[in-house]
Amino acid sequence: MFLVERLKKHLPVTHLMAVIICTVIIGLTAMLMPSAEAPASDAPITFTQPHINDPQPLPSAAQQSDPDNRHPSDAGNTQVAMMVPSKLTSPAQPATQKADVWKDVTVRSGDTLTSVFKRAGLTGRDAFLVSTAVKGTEALKRIYPGQTLSFVIEDKQLIKLKHIRNQLESSLLTATDQGFSVKEITKQPDIETRFASGSIENSLFLDASAAGLSDKMIMELAAIFGWDIDFVLDLRQGDRFNLVYEEKYLEGKKIGEGNILSAQFINQGETYTAIRYTDSDGNSSYYTPEGDSMRKAFLRSPVDFARISSSFKARRKHPVLGLTRAHKGTDYAARTGTPIKAAGDGKIIWRGKKGGYGNCVIVQHGGNITTLYGHMNSFRKGQKTGSRVSQGDVIGYVGQTGLASGPHLHYEFRVNGVHKNPQTVKLPHAAPIDKAERQQFFSVAKQTLAQLESFKATQLASAAH
Repeated sequence: MFLVERLKKHLPVTHLMAVIICTVIIGLTAMLMPSAEAPASDAPITFTQPHINDPQPLPSAAQQSDPDNRHPSDAGNTQVAMMVPSKLTSPAQPATQKADVWKDVTVRSGDTLTSVFKRAGLTGRDAFLVSTAVKGTEALKRIYPGQTLSFVIEDKQLIKLKHIRNQLESSLLTATDQGFSVKEITKQPDIETRFASGSIENSLFLDASAAGLSDKMIMELAAIFGWDIDFVLDLRQGDRFNLVYEEKYLEGKKIGEGNILSAQFINQGETYTAIRYTDSDGNSSYYTPEGDSMRKAFLRSPVDFARISSSFKARRKHPVLGLTRAHKGTDYAARTGTPIKAAGDGKIIWRGKKGGYGNCVIVQHGGNITTLYGHMNSFRKGQKTGSRVSQGDVIGYVGQTGLASGPHLHYEFRVNGVHKNPQTVKLPHAAPIDKAERQQFFSVAKQTLAQLESFKATQLASAAH
């Protein structure tokens, strides 16, 4: 200001203004000139784009609440730093599928499909729609007490239904836009080979049970040798049996038995040997080591394990009439209702009441053999005179109709009209191994018998120690 006052005294106003303007221009120029510490550069300005795969860390809660605390470099990248990690460092996981919630309903005696559905929380209409949808399949074809039906139900709508028929077979129904799809599920069990052996001291049932065999296996063993041995009349103490059979396992748990692969029965000093063979058509049966069928054209006994109360005799005092006359058949004492089997393939030529025989069935076998079954309590439903029957088919049930003092079956065997002793008559064999199968059969038989003998030797060695 002092300099300006002195200039006012010596310079005109016009010159004074010019000096001030020049001074201002020089000052501004000096301010805009670069300093020595920061020399000017003509290089272009570049910006480094932040790596999208290496995002900046998200600001802390304190930094987000106070903008002044943020680092200057965060200002432009804050949105990127906050959004990118959510997409790339934490990729979206696929939605987890909701687990099915199954409701099991066990079929009771007297149940219908509708009653089972209602216990599951569904309606009779639901049962009708499902039964209509599965026609022609195995699903829900038959339901038995003890079976399980499992349901998946959402908002009172049936989504899935599983019909568990047994431990190996089930059907799965799944709701679709068109109704229900059906999938058959079959589990394959693991098969293990077992060996059993025993001696007859009491009865086949008691002694075979003691050897570890189930009732099912005992019945199968008796069926294999039943054409040659009457297990009521022919057994003697000291008789022996040996067999190789299958056991079925599912997930390490035994669920039952399979087939008998080979068996021997020594009865009154005579050895009977049976080998299971499946032919090229898939048919399985039992044969002797020579290829003859174990199966005969007729069963030796039409009632399983019944006691013979009266044998075939030329003279016998009748228990009801008191008269002495021939007894032209064999009487098998058994409980009322015990099933009676057809002794062989044939046609029913009589079915009804017949004098002292009471309820009676006569079966014609071929041209010259007939069998008669008397004193039945009742007949099997669905059969009539003229019906064809196969060996082993149930034709009626033990009773005491007609001239009978107690429940039993009276059984007669006639050849060309002549009565024969059912216990001793020579029974014709069924067809042997087909010629085309014989070579393969003998190969299988050799291996099967070697396996049986190996098991027997191992058991003997164990017993010796």
